Formats: sequence, C-alpha cells, structure tokens
Amino acid sequence: MKEIEILQQYIDESDNIVFFGGAGVSTESGIPDFRSKDGLYNQKYAYPPEEILSSHFFYSQPEEFFRFYKDKMLVLDAKPNRAHLYLAKLEKEGKLQAIVTQNIDGLHQKAGNKNVIELHGSIYRNRCINCSKFYPPEYIKECDKIPYCEHCHNIVKPEVVLYEEPLDEMVMTKAMIKIMEAELLIIAGTSLSVYPANGFINYFQGKHMVLINKDKTPYDNKADLVIHDKIGEVFSKLK
Repeated sequence: MKEIEILQQYIDESDNIVFFGGAGVSTESGIPDFRSKDGLYNQKYAYPPEEILSSHFFYSQPEEFFRFYKDKMLVLDAKPNRAHLYLAKLEKEGKLQAIVTQNIDGLHQKAGNKNVIELHGSIYRNRCINCSKFYPPEYIKECDKIPYCEHCHNIVKPEVVLYEEPLDEMVMTKAMIKIMEAELLIIAGTSLSVYPANGFINYFQGKHMVLINKDKTPYDNKADLVIHDKIGEVFSKLK
C-alpha cells in the first residue's frame, strides 16, 4: 500500500512525533466506543451514555452512574493492542515525544509509554469529592453500588472529565505546546467531532499531518496523508 510507505517515510525522517488518539485506538483491546450506536446501551440502560456520563447525572443519580461506569468504562483487565505497542516502541527509539489521548483507560502506560497527556483523565485516579483522599480503581470496582470514602463518607469520584465539565487548563496547555512543537502529527481513532479536543490540531505548525480513521472526518482535507483503516492494522504494517 502506497499510503503505508509514505507514513513509514514520514516516521523514519522525524524525531519529533506527536500522536493524538481517540476511542478507536482502544477498540481493538475490547473497549467499546460509548458514542457508537450498537444497541447495547438501549437494552440495558434507561439513559443515553452522554447523559449518564454527565456531571449533573453523577450528582443526581450516582447509583445509576456507577452501574454504567463499572460495567462499561472501568475495564481493568484490557491489554494494550498493536497500536499501543508500536507507539511505545517509537517512544523508546526517541522518535515519539508525546501522546495526547482522549481515552481514560491507561493502555498507553500499560504498553510502556511515559509521555502521555490524558485530556479526559484516567480511570486509575479516583478521589473523594470532599477530602480528596485517593483511591485505586479496584476500590471503585469492588464497592457495592456507590463508592464512599472510608475517611469522611462522601462519594469517591473518578478523575475523568464528564460532560458539562471543562478540561484541565494545565493539561490542555501542555497538549497544545506539544502539538505546536511537533514535526509530525499522527491523528488516529477519532472522529474529530468533539470540542475542544478537535481544536488542538489547529495548533500544529509542523511538516506533516497524518490522519488514520475508519471513517471520514471533517479534517481529512487538512491532512497530508489520510488512511481509512483501523489504527492497529496500519501500525502492524510499519517497522
């Protein structure tokens, strides 16, 4: 495939690569994209995932929130796939300078990446909404219904950005700077339809922008190279 050869050339020639990834990076690890309409949510839940994963829903219906969260989002046994492992390889070679991810599953770190900027937080960080006591994800998983703080008995909230909540400004700034400084920006597994995350790519001033996604995105015409395929399939063909 000519596109693979071009991508390989871009990677070979760059030592300042930044990877921007979305839910499609983790679907090959068995983690579903909760925005897709696969019918499962409608069968098991009385609300759409966008409402359940909102700030007002968390505080008004915490039991239903955690039922969905533990069932769908808290996937602790997922393993890194070919995409994660290839990115870890690039970082070890000194070519990949940062990963900017919309995912909260921690799979990039499991694969070995160190420079990971998590725009939407992580399932591996959980804190009491009152005293900020830290809890591991296993505590959330094992609690019956709603996890309460052992210290002050308030709810323990996952450090993930819910709908209606702003992204962390320091995290956003760090992501913007990394993208701005990148020579090669590889965007994959995202529809680029969610603001403000999709706006980050407008800060790119480097040499080449590559977009890898199964479906077309609104930014296809801005990329130097577009590949409509699964990210794991594409990365498995690279050296």
